[in-house]
Amino acid sequence: MQPVKSFATPPALATTTDLASQEVRAVTEAVNPLVADAFALYVKTKNFHWHLYGPHFRDYHLLFDEHADAILESVDTMAERVRRIGGTTIRSISHISQLQTIRDDNSTMISPDEMVTRLLEDNAHMAKMIRDSITVCDKNRDSATSNQLQEILDQTERRIWFLFELAQGTKKTS
Repeated sequence: MQPVKSFATPPALATTTDLASQEVRAVTEAVNPLVADAFALYVKTKNFHWHLYGPHFRDYHLLFDEHADAILESVDTMAERVRRIGGTTIRSISHISQLQTIRDDNSTMISPDEMVTRLLEDNAHMAKMIRDSITVCDKNRDSATSNQLQEILDQTERRIWFLFELAQGTKKTS
């Protein structure tokens, strides 16, 4: 994972920690792109929730809303963790766009099956990014952030499982 430079932490926001400044920076630069990606995935999931149609409307509509809620909750967890170790986090939509690796989706019309496929791919991408960030946290003595990311990874893998199973229904079988 390519680290992204973080904003300097003003002294008034530099929470005291026993982590060295380079450890805080490494963790901050690993977690902030996750925060940005979670925002991007939240918006994409809500977009699909709002623009669903077809015979599975109710089931997908409710599932996507449940997924969006979990993703949004992870944003606050990760951002507050960055602050607890003395880093700073996302400041704006433009900051999100600088850090995000999940691509926006402005398509006019997407089939429900394609929505499931795209969300499955994006959640799988998030899982990989989370695993990479856990490694950074472990290398920089931040087991608390690593533990929180492991919980978020578990939730992400649950979403992957559900989306994977939905995608199985869209494949032609012999």
